[in-house]
Amino acid sequence: MPRINASVKPFETDAFHDGKFIKVSEADLKGKWSVVFFYPADFTFVCPTELEDLADNYETFKQLGVEIYSVSTDKHFTHKAWHDTSPAIGKIKYVMLADPTGTISRNFDVMIEEAGMADRGTFLIDPEGKIQYIEVTSGGVGRSAAELIEKVRAAQYVASHPGEVCPAKWKEGEATLSPSLDLIGKI
Repeated sequence: MPRINASVKPFETDAFHDGKFIKVSEADLKGKWSVVFFYPADFTFVCPTELEDLADNYETFKQLGVEIYSVSTDKHFTHKAWHDTSPAIGKIKYVMLADPTGTISRNFDVMIEEAGMADRGTFLIDPEGKIQYIEVTSGGVGRSAAELIEKVRAAQYVASHPGEVCPAKWKEGEATLSPSLDLIGKI
């Protein structure tokens, strides 16, 4: 499994975005915050609920300076077909990466080899291309965009405020902590 602060490994792939096919590589993840959001497959059951939730919250991610890259082992042609036929997936404005060879899924260590699909994995990448948050769930457990937004806000806050950390359940605007000897045993 990749570790926190590990750099994203090189990749280049086809993607579907905004009605077009494009090329995307790890270089596209640098210079901004990014969420790489793996899901098992197009035309399934839990996946469209997650991807629609991201689509419904995409403007909030954009306001935070975050680009979303959804990834499955399907081809970019399949992403387009799903986008064109599913009302939920039709809402998507973010980039849908194709990973038919499993390279990206293996780079992030979420490939289920015997199934040829990715686990549900979420990775928050900072502007330097380093992983700052990792979540992997089982196939039957969907993820929440609202919870992810809170993780993004906390990671961005910590990145821009050296020496401060965000406690559990922290929300933007709430008090943070400055780790020091005088806090030990007092929390």
